[in-house]
Amino acid sequence: MGTQAQRVANSMTGRRLRLVLLATTDLHANLRPYNYYLDAEENDPGLARIATLVDRLREAHPNCLLFDNGDTLQGTPLGDVAHELGLTNPHPMIAAMNLMGYDAATVGNHDFNYGVTFLEQVTSGAAFPVVVANVDRMDGTPLLPRSVLLDRMFQDDHDDRQPMRIGVLGLTPPQITKWDSTLLTGQVTSGPIVETAKREAAALRASGADLVIALCHSGQGADQDTPDLENALVPLAASHAVDAIVAGHTHRVFPRDDADGLIHGIPVVQPGFFGSHLGQITLDLTYRDGWQIECSASRVHSVLPDGGPVPASPAILSLSARSHEKTLTHTRRPIGTTDTPLESYFALAGNSPTLAFMADAKLSFARLMLQDHSLAELPLLCAVAPFKGGGRAGPGYYTDVPAGPLTLRNAADLYAFPNTLQVLRSSGADLLDWLERAASAFQRVVAGGSGQMLLDPSFSSYNFDVIFGLTYCIDVSQPARYSADGEQIFPGPGRIRDLCYNGSAIDAADEFLVATNSYRASGGGHFPAPARCEPVLQCPTAVRKILADHIAKSSPIEPKVQDTWRFVPLGDTRVIFETGPGAAKHADRARSLGLRALSRAQNGFLQFEMTL
Repeated sequence: MGTQAQRVANSMTGRRLRLVLLATTDLHANLRPYNYYLDAEENDPGLARIATLVDRLREAHPNCLLFDNGDTLQGTPLGDVAHELGLTNPHPMIAAMNLMGYDAATVGNHDFNYGVTFLEQVTSGAAFPVVVANVDRMDGTPLLPRSVLLDRMFQDDHDDRQPMRIGVLGLTPPQITKWDSTLLTGQVTSGPIVETAKREAAALRASGADLVIALCHSGQGADQDTPDLENALVPLAASHAVDAIVAGHTHRVFPRDDADGLIHGIPVVQPGFFGSHLGQITLDLTYRDGWQIECSASRVHSVLPDGGPVPASPAILSLSARSHEKTLTHTRRPIGTTDTPLESYFALAGNSPTLAFMADAKLSFARLMLQDHSLAELPLLCAVAPFKGGGRAGPGYYTDVPAGPLTLRNAADLYAFPNTLQVLRSSGADLLDWLERAASAFQRVVAGGSGQMLLDPSFSSYNFDVIFGLTYCIDVSQPARYSADGEQIFPGPGRIRDLCYNGSAIDAADEFLVATNSYRASGGGHFPAPARCEPVLQCPTAVRKILADHIAKSSPIEPKVQDTWRFVPLGDTRVIFETGPGAAKHADRARSLGLRALSRAQNGFLQFEMTL
């Protein structure tokens, strides 16, 4: 006669159970459907809409778990105000997640933007475990729990309650210690994603985990693993170390359309960004000497479907009312005026007065900081990029500040991240490579053709660095030196032509100082050139504060176009430049760049014809 355990196992054989994993990622402090940059109620996504979807799916599926995949605390003025005013008991995002009953979460790279102490304060207020396996303190102990075992009871196909142990581990890009080096150096170390996941998953299984879920703040990138791989989703899936993966970081949606949601046979979901989607992985399990996955399906639910937006949860709106009012009070503080609109619609079509203003502010501050520096005699340049430039964030994601009064929300609109100012010592060769990376914003164009799309939709506008103080041309008839995501480098002559300083050609050995931000200085955005440069000044002042202070001192401001870059003429070559529909209000800017308005495309972007 068998043992009691054997008899129980035999009676369980063939039992079935459906487990639904719900997930968010890259919320970036988008809590309410309110646009703080426009100071208006909008049909924006956010966690309050996600909460309604979660309630609906929990009603439909008795066995649900809810996870968050990081980049939760930073990204809107609400996140900045929570940091500046110390709203950590609990943080507004954490308070909402507590109410929604999250089961576990991990941290993304932007959750480290405010430092370790702030992150510890915020996560201590979570009513759910926050885990990350590949970030340790300097003494080798984990910053947060590396993983967690969730003991849950689920309903099987016989309406019986079955115990199950779910292992959950968290992973974040190992580059955090570079991107936020001024805050994290001497505080934490980071390790590789795949190697860490394999080790931690094995430990969870040894502790009795029936399933192991990876909350991996990383997206699709290279197929082969390397220790510093930022987007390690594919090799992680190929390792078969875990049973399901929630992905993130790259602000993409997966699966799309009719895709099965499998990567190397592992179910994966990546639910967009800003609360645009709720991810769902459905696991159909059968008991055979333990719970086995028979089949799986992944899908995403949009909070802004064609039939109209999912309504925001009244409970979340009520809970967040106080932090919302504090954010409005803060962002409405006046800082000055502008005589010229500040917009980013045309920043990738030609020289932008908005970027020129940002460069002027950073250069003024950098000159002051460098007054007594031994390298102050070197030419000082400034790298600036348009943070809001459409792309995957959609046709409404642009800066559009009208002439008139300016408030703190406008400074946040111009500069969305809490990066600090850094000054680097760069060679002429590195400047060339720096600009080649930025020039991957454009698709290759056939000279003499027409109707060709100019912008690469896979490129993020915040990687289009314009280096003020130089003049140069971009030849889009040549193949780009870098892929749009910067992860691949190709041979060839590149696209940058006639690179000059004060009218003279730059030699590879020439030396310059470049004012940039802390993210770019560490190579963020897959820019190897700045990472090779020598740090000269690491200032703790946030670039956003530099902009706000410059506005206050210089009002009324009147940004002017500075001749910095242009396209190499390609005869009668006509291309299509896509931008936000709000660009129609700036017809004078369009005409100054030689753009002719066409029509709005199906994707919601406004199209212009441009002759190169």
